[in-house]
Order: sequence, then C-alpha cells, then structure tokens
Amino acid sequence: MANYTSLPAPSPEQGLSRYMQEIRKFPMLEPEQEYMLAKAWVDHQDKDSAHQLVTSHLRLAAKIAMGYRGYGLPTAEVVSEANVGLMQAVKRFDPEKGFRLATYAMWWIRASIQEYILRSWSLVKMGTTAAQKKLFFNLRKAKNKIGALEDGDLRPENVAKIANDLGVTEEEVTSMNRRLSGGDASLNAPLKSDGEGASEWQDWLADDVDQAEEYAEQDELDSRRTLLMQSMEDLNERERHILTERKLQDEPKTLEELSQEYGVSRERIRQIEVRAFEKLQKRMRELAAEQGMIPAVN
Repeated sequence: MANYTSLPAPSPEQGLSRYMQEIRKFPMLEPEQEYMLAKAWVDHQDKDSAHQLVTSHLRLAAKIAMGYRGYGLPTAEVVSEANVGLMQAVKRFDPEKGFRLATYAMWWIRASIQEYILRSWSLVKMGTTAAQKKLFFNLRKAKNKIGALEDGDLRPENVAKIANDLGVTEEEVTSMNRRLSGGDASLNAPLKSDGEGASEWQDWLADDVDQAEEYAEQDELDSRRTLLMQSMEDLNERERHILTERKLQDEPKTLEELSQEYGVSRERIRQIEVRAFEKLQKRMRELAAEQGMIPAVN
C-alpha cells in the first residue's frame, strides 16, 4: 500500500494553504486510468498505482474534511484523518464492482473522520447513545434545513423541531448546540489577508473536485436505489405493500386508508410499517457491506 508518510501532509507549521497548493498538483483520473491503476493494485499490489489513486483523491478528502471543522479540533488533524480513510478505501477498493473510487472513498473518509472526532470528544466518548451520536453529527445539517442560522441558543420552536426529527430530547439539542457553537470557519474565509482577491478555501477545492463529488453522489444514489430494490425482496408481501404506500409514493396513503384496506387498526399498520422499515434498513446495510460499498460492520 502507498506509504502514508510519502504523501503531502498538512501541519500547523506548513499551513493549510501550502498543503492545498501541493495537492492540486496531482491530476484527477479518467475512468479508464482509474480502472487500470486499481487493477494493478488489486492484481499485483503495485504500490505506485496505489499511490496515484490516493494522490488523485486528496482534494476530495480535503473538501470532505472541511465539512467537519465545526467540532473544535485542529483542521490539519481532521484532514490527516481524512487521508487515512482515503488510503483504507484504496486498499480495499474493487474496480470490478462497477462504481468509481470516489463513491467508495467518501464512506471511508467520513468514517475515519467521525471515528477521530468521537475519540477526541469526551462528550461522545463517555458512553452516549446512538441517538446522541446522530445528533452530534447532524445538528448543523438539521439547523440549516430549517433555516436556524442564528448564533447563540436556538429558538424554542427550532429546538423542538430538531429534537423531534433526530429522536433526542430538547435538552440534548440545546446542550449540543452550545458545545458546537463557534469556531466554524467559512469555506469562503481567505487563506491569507492580502487584501482584495485573496485566495479562499473554495478556490482550492472547486472545479474538478466538485465534479468528482457530484459523480460520486449520483453513483451512490444509483447504488442505493439498486440496494433498495434488492432489500425489498426480503419483506413479505404485506410489509412491502405497506412500506411502498407509506414511504415510496408521491402521495403516501394514510394509516386510516391502509387500516381499512387490511381490516386492522391504524396502530397495527404503524407497527408493520416500523418493523418493515427496520428490516429494510438492516438488509440494505448488509448488502452494501457485502458488495464492498461501505466498510463491513464487525
């Protein structure tokens, strides 16, 4: 595998601006190039090929890392953890699966960063629930979704909305928001204060990286649709029909409508829907791991 120490490495002394300049020197790969390099690594353990695969995706790793700068941790270390995840992705990538490395790497990069954050934050490290971890990593997204962009404490109605959406208490939302407030530099912040036209973080992470990320997201969406159809086969006919009518229609049926159709109570329909959705999620995760789309869960 490509030696991590041979890669450009962000550091407080070097500065992230210089690191961004360095990683832009590595070209993005065409699909055919990527496939041949990946095959050379898989079939012959060719380290030079692995190194090219890693370096061509360093900008993608950096962009994903920048999305985690609001957790009060050194940005250089977050970027380094993103690179560790990228290397793990390259090590395990199978080009015969039919999707691009960027699609697969995004899972590993995010997983590596999140594991680092969880190790570093005593709040999460000291035995929190799955719901609290979900809150930890989704609070800012939830705030943006409802337009709660103000500094300081959230308005009560926004706290209630986020708590309901993420399945946590209002007290947990308020506490987590206070812990995560501040220190989240903008992607539009200048790298150096040299007046008008100063370079911005976005300047180093745009263009071809955006295209690669868009491709990966579309690739991931297509893969999820395939997984969904495969996973639906594990449901019985009633579960499949109820879940389809409740979750996969532009105009979902109400519990009342389905209860009349099946001659059972609305609560019974709700229970079937919940159980079917849990079975579906579990099977999708299993299939994704089996197909090499996500890291296998031990």
